[in-house]
Amino acid sequence: MNTTTALLLVVQQQPGAGRTGLVMMIYLVAFIAIMWFLILGPQRRMQKKHQEMVNQIKKGDEVVTEGGIIGTVVHVADDRLTIKTAETTRLVVARNKIGRVVTPESSETKS
Repeated sequence: MNTTTALLLVVQQQPGAGRTGLVMMIYLVAFIAIMWFLILGPQRRMQKKHQEMVNQIKKGDEVVTEGGIIGTVVHVADDRLTIKTAETTRLVVARNKIGRVVTPESSETKS
């Protein structure tokens, strides 16, 4: 047996040498869990909330598109909305491109 082979056998038999893989696996799982709770989970909740908001849009609602166009919904279709932005201007907008619905304050909350 030469010295190189003997050295390899000693390195392979060191206690704790196999634990580095386990430690790396724990770090990887912890990293994925942190990413889920800090980024992916909240993003999914925001997407679900946006989808619910978009599905509840009805005629007469005032909306703001992702591009910043403000208008009142005059026609609702499955995947499109027609919004009135001025006296004679009407735009057809994809339903999922609505950024938010502007809800005017009711007279009850002003009192």
